Amino acid sequence: MGADSGRFRGTESRISQWLRRRPKSPGADTDESARVGLLLAVADAGMPIAPAAHPLGYRCSCERIGCPTPARHPVSFAWQTQSTTDRGQIERWADSQPLANFITATGMIHDVLDVPLTAGRGALERLLDAGIDVGPVAQSGEDRMLFFTATRGTPEDEDEWWPCELDCHPETMDAHPGLRWHCRGSYVLLPPARLPGELDVRWVRGPEHELPDPLTLLETLTDACARYAGSAEQSELDHDAIAWPLSR
Repeated sequence: MGADSGRFRGTESRISQWLRRRPKSPGADTDESARVGLLLAVADAGMPIAPAAHPLGYRCSCERIGCPTPARHPVSFAWQTQSTTDRGQIERWADSQPLANFITATGMIHDVLDVPLTAGRGALERLLDAGIDVGPVAQSGEDRMLFFTATRGTPEDEDEWWPCELDCHPETMDAHPGLRWHCRGSYVLLPPARLPGELDVRWVRGPEHELPDPLTLLETLTDACARYAGSAEQSELDHDAIAWPLSR
């Protein structure tokens, strides 16, 4: 579906060309340049980022015994205040930590609607066919799809914040099966990122796409998640297992 981004914009940007480029070797200069370019494109879109752990084989670089989210969490407990869009700082991080993944802190500029991959693929196709503006979209591993949207609140309007815990752990998941809304107090792993088992996080639609209102995507995504949860092969879906934790 990555080709859709060029189709709907009419022209391909340099970012779009990067998105199709798969790593040839971890230390290649061209790959590092593409990696930094993608990180800076995210920062240019206003989304703050911070360094995250990376895989060491099937283990996590944090070396925490039994790390519950290997290579998926920030390296600092101060990630919320550390997150930045400063290009110089991001370039320094990338240069000094060439293996590091990066996270983006949600709830300041953007939110992320996190859904099962099967549901996300179907929803993305329907949204694009309907001519609805879809922002950046990423695939995480082999099981999740991330839809990047504008946030519902701002720091100047505290009453409008939705704490992420309320969205991730509602009283019932029946209305939003399989969906997690990352907003204030949460984060997602940012492409390009490596996961244990030679999996990755990569863009399907890049950060050059404008962030949409989340409510324009929500009905289609929740409908797709309901179909996913109701399918025969997913009848035993464990909703607690598919949501990422808020912190390390």
